[in-house]
Amino acid sequence: MGGDHGPGVTVPAALAALRHYASVNLILVGQRDALVSALQNQRAQESERLSIHHASQLVGMDEAPAQALRMKKDSSMRVAINLVKTGDAQACVSAGNTGALMATARFVLKTLPGIDRPAIISILPTIQGHVHVLDLGANVDCTAEQLLQFAIMGSILVSSVEDNPSPRVGLLNIGEEDIKGSETVKRAAELLRNSKVNYCGYVEGDEIYTGDMDVVICDGFVGNVALKTSEGLANMITHFMRQEFRRNILTKVVGLASLPVLKRFHRRVDPRRYNGASLAGLNGVVIKSHGGADALAFRYAIQEALNEANKHFPEQISEKLESMLVKEGAA
Repeated sequence: MGGDHGPGVTVPAALAALRHYASVNLILVGQRDALVSALQNQRAQESERLSIHHASQLVGMDEAPAQALRMKKDSSMRVAINLVKTGDAQACVSAGNTGALMATARFVLKTLPGIDRPAIISILPTIQGHVHVLDLGANVDCTAEQLLQFAIMGSILVSSVEDNPSPRVGLLNIGEEDIKGSETVKRAAELLRNSKVNYCGYVEGDEIYTGDMDVVICDGFVGNVALKTSEGLANMITHFMRQEFRRNILTKVVGLASLPVLKRFHRRVDPRRYNGASLAGLNGVVIKSHGGADALAFRYAIQEALNEANKHFPEQISEKLESMLVKEGAA
């Protein structure tokens, strides 16, 4: 029910996911009348693979997380997360209020043993493919120990979902030299060097996109700024390209001739294909979709939930966390 578009996006995305992934069954959680109407608009109805679970309340996009937690116990968000807790669902996907989703998920599902705080992890495109970045906004202030936990969770996610046995992990900093950065970042680097994570050192902002790392670690303030800056830059480049190709009749002809290349370029950097951020560190799979996602983007968020549920991501964190903290023989 959340996001900028509600059932107008989530329902078509759910139907597309059912067509795309034969192994997934979906539960639409929200106000039944609105969901039935959205299904009818798509000439669809409930089935063995698609059911509706009624929830009477909604969490507003600008609602305070504490208020949503106290006052909205029958919200679509709370009910969906409860279904994960009871085992009636293996994952929850929401485009709703990020703060309320994190607070509710943490309250209902709890964090995994050894994890202080959940972190938001998502994928960004790179020259060589893509990179997982965390935290992207859940934790503005982090300790060095929490940054280490983020590194372990990111490493386990990439290892399990992408079958990468030794993901390369970098720590985001203002320089590559050991003397650069805050005391927290320096301490985190020391902890990472003494862990079993494949730590490859500091990375600067421009190196996020080179593809030299599989996982990049930072606190939520830095990560969110980096993410939003990237989105703004992509929109600016697209805007400038359209302006130039529409400048006169000659540039329009050139643009028409370049259309196949431009389409391939757009596909490679299309943020919709990277939608779906995991709330890592919870005792269950919860995926946050961008609030402005369209049906294609929301389908990719469902795909991320399916991948993490199939790979039992929370269970893998629990199993591997302690063994990855300290290298054998390290003090």
